[in-house]
Amino acid sequence: MFDSASVRFRGPLVPHVDGFWAELMEQGYAPFSGRNLLLVAAHVSRWLDDRGLGTQDLTGERVAQFAAHRRRQGYTQFLTPRAVEPLLGYLRRLSAAPPPTLPDSPVDRFVREYADYLARTRGLTALTIRGYTDFARRFAAESAVGACLRWERLEPADITSFVLHEARRWSVGHAKHVVCSLRSLLRYLHADGRLQRDLAGCVPAVAGWRLAGLPKGLEPDQVRRVLQACDPRSAIGRRDAAIVQLLIRLGLRAGDVAALTLDDLDWRAGEVVLRGKGRRESRLPLPRDVGRALAAYLRDDRHRTSSRRVFLRGRAPYAPLTTGGLIDAARSVLGRAGITGGAHLLRHTAATQMLRRGASLPEIGHVLRHRHLDTTAIYAKVDLATLRRVAQRWPGSAP
Repeated sequence: MFDSASVRFRGPLVPHVDGFWAELMEQGYAPFSGRNLLLVAAHVSRWLDDRGLGTQDLTGERVAQFAAHRRRQGYTQFLTPRAVEPLLGYLRRLSAAPPPTLPDSPVDRFVREYADYLARTRGLTALTIRGYTDFARRFAAESAVGACLRWERLEPADITSFVLHEARRWSVGHAKHVVCSLRSLLRYLHADGRLQRDLAGCVPAVAGWRLAGLPKGLEPDQVRRVLQACDPRSAIGRRDAAIVQLLIRLGLRAGDVAALTLDDLDWRAGEVVLRGKGRRESRLPLPRDVGRALAAYLRDDRHRTSSRRVFLRGRAPYAPLTTGGLIDAARSVLGRAGITGGAHLLRHTAATQMLRRGASLPEIGHVLRHRHLDTTAIYAKVDLATLRRVAQRWPGSAP
C-alpha cells in the first residue's frame, strides 16, 4: 500500500497532504493514480513556495502559469491545468483556494444575465435554463450578431434562415425545441431593450402533428443481442446491464434511472420508487431479473462513496452518473449490439413488449407514467394483431 508520507512536500500545501490523499482514496482513485496526483500537488507546492505564494493565489491564471512552467521543465505528463483540478476541488471545498473565476467575454456576461432572467422572472428549472442558455450561446456564434453581440443586426430573414437550416439538420422534435428556445431568447432581448422590435413573431412554426410518428421498438432477437452486449466480466458491463434492464423492462426514462437512489429500492416489497415529472411519486414492481442485475452491481461493483445515487461513473472520481452519462452508456451498449439508438428506444421497446403480451393501453400508460391516455395511444399503431382484426377490406378487393 502506498504511503502518502513517501512524497516529499515543502511549501503551503504541506498541511493538506493527508487530507488530499484521503479524499483521493475516498473518490476511488487507485493508489498509483493517487500517487501521481500527489506528485503533481507536491510540484504545485514547490512552485508556490519558490514564488512566495500561498494556496489563495491559485487563480486560473496562476494555474495556467504553473502548467506552462511544468512543460518548460521537461515533464511529459500532467501538463495542462486540468491536472490540477482534483487538488483545486479539494482546496476550494476547504475555502483554502479562491473560487473559479467566471469567464468574462461579452457572450459569457450575456449568458449569465439571461440565465438570471430565466430563473427569477420565469422560474425555470436549472436543467431547462442550461438548455436555453446553451442555445443562446450557439445562436450568437452562428448568427449575424457576432462575438460582440450586435443584436441590432438581426433581421427577420436571418431568423427564418436559421430555423430552416436547423429543420433540415434535425428531427421535427428537435426543430420544435429550437423554435421554442429561439422565441424565448428573442422575447428576452426585446424585454431587455437590446432589440427595438419583438422578433419572436418572425420565428416560423415547425410542422409536426402529435401522434403522427410510429414508435420504434426492438425485436426479441435484438433485445437478446443488447443484453448480451453488456460484458458480465467487467464492472462497467455489469453496471450497464442493470441500467439496460431498468430501461427495457420497466420503460423508465434515462433521467429516472440516473436519479435513482439507494433509498428508492424497496427490496422487501420488491418495488422501485420513482420521482418523475411534476414531482410525482409512483411505485413500480421490481421484476426478479432486474432485481438480480441491480443486486449484483450494488454488491460487487458499486464503489463505496457518500453518494446515495445508485449508478456511479465507471472510473475515479466515482461521482453519480449524470443523465447524459447514462444516455451515453445506453447508446454504447446498443452500438456494440449493432443497433443505432439511445435510452428512449429501450423505453419504446418496453411498451411494445407489453403490448405483444396482451397488456392494455391503460396498463402500459400506468407503467410508463403517462399523464394522459392519448399519449399512450400512439402504441396502438404497432399492435398489428389487433389492427388486422379491425381492418376493413379495401373496396373492390378480393374477399
